[in-house]
Amino acid sequence: QVQLVESGGGLVQAGGSLRLSCAASGRAFSRDTMAWFRQAPGKEREFVAAITWNGAATLYGDSVKGRFTISRGGATNTMNLQMNSLKPEDTDVYYCAAGGGWSRSSGDYKYWGQGTQVTVSS
Repeated sequence: QVQLVESGGGLVQAGGSLRLSCAASGRAFSRDTMAWFRQAPGKEREFVAAITWNGAATLYGDSVKGRFTISRGGATNTMNLQMNSLKPEDTDVYYCAAGGGWSRSSGDYKYWGQGTQVTVSS
């Protein structure tokens, strides 16, 4: 059974930093693109960032470019998201995704984590 588990969410003041992690299990993800999305209640899931299987290429959503950094962990089935200069508008549930192509579209990813809440206070 494929499972993606996010960790690292929490409450932080505006201007602060958080680091999210995602650990995948149940199959090999060493050749997969992995990605982060976020979603607020009543809104569509928004693309945050994606990274190729070897970390050679990354892609960012316009709202986080220059502030967030995506990386693959030491183990190929892990992924991180370093979030700096956080803003109140970054408050969302953040989801880890895998099993898709090189895409900004949530519909292209097959596997999803349960999400982790990030709250940025002003």
